[in-house]
Amino acid sequence: MSVKKPNTLPVIDLSLFSKDHIKRESELEKLNKVSHETGFFYLINHGIDPTLLQQVQEVARRFFSLPLEEKLRVQMVHSPHFRGYNQPGSELTRNIADNREQFDIGAERQPLPVKPNAPAWQRLQGPNQWPASLPELQKIISLWQQEMTQIALTLLRALAESLRLSPTVFDVLYGAQPNEHIKLIRYPGQPAEGSHQGVGSHKDSGFLSFLLQDDQPGLQVEVSEGKWIDALPLPGAFVVNIGELLELATNGYLRATVHRVISPPAGSERLSVAFFLGAELNAVVPVFKLPCDFSKQAHGPASDPHNPLLREVGFNYLKGRLRSHPDVAQRFYSDVLS
Repeated sequence: MSVKKPNTLPVIDLSLFSKDHIKRESELEKLNKVSHETGFFYLINHGIDPTLLQQVQEVARRFFSLPLEEKLRVQMVHSPHFRGYNQPGSELTRNIADNREQFDIGAERQPLPVKPNAPAWQRLQGPNQWPASLPELQKIISLWQQEMTQIALTLLRALAESLRLSPTVFDVLYGAQPNEHIKLIRYPGQPAEGSHQGVGSHKDSGFLSFLLQDDQPGLQVEVSEGKWIDALPLPGAFVVNIGELLELATNGYLRATVHRVISPPAGSERLSVAFFLGAELNAVVPVFKLPCDFSKQAHGPASDPHNPLLREVGFNYLKGRLRSHPDVAQRFYSDVLS
């Protein structure tokens, strides 16, 4: 008998994972089920102040409202760390341009010294670019990044417990310097006869992804082959999805699900802010031993033959960046491309 696929995303309540909550065990079971079957869910009662979420969205809108010449001063092509601004059409998904304007931010760290024979992924570490005309952007986004990291770790450890593993089992991959990543994203409206690819079909590469949406729909999730559902905005909630690192680490038991964004209609726009929890760049993803009842349902990660998964985190992340941003790749990684 076929399993009926959902027409909407399930909901996970983060507050129920507190150690003394009477519904904790049932919510852990639910988290396991939805992460295995759907790989996408809404996260509610996460504890982040709604005022901060509003500030994040407002400052993102203010950034995208800056004159183009100011945004181009922090264009990504100036950064070997793939940080900064991109105009619509600059990023590619499966070699097709995405209709989204965006600003990429990572963990604020000093660049590693470039040494002969050092792995090229070490060049990914470094500082962000910040627009001088909008100093509050760094302050607000940095605060949000700190709070999102704590929320993400709480959920990651709950996910480990739902697998009947130690809550800290994934900490060896997360480590002291995780590859955290934020995207501020604006999708301009497109005419009916134009391309509707806000961002093309893809999976996320890290541990967990969190998306803060405005009230404009567009995110779609492929819950089964050829069946797409709308992840409609839910006020106050994050849309969360499993990344390929967790799919690899659980031999495919946890599901990294394909998703896309459809451009809004002409005369409108869509704003979203994404937080990605990744692993340390020098980590290598093992396969964790799951309980027998789960391992029997793990059939290996689903890898795109044109973009195969690598267990070496740094190389896997760099591969994705080089494919998505050919202008940065040509400027700073010509030796790798050759």
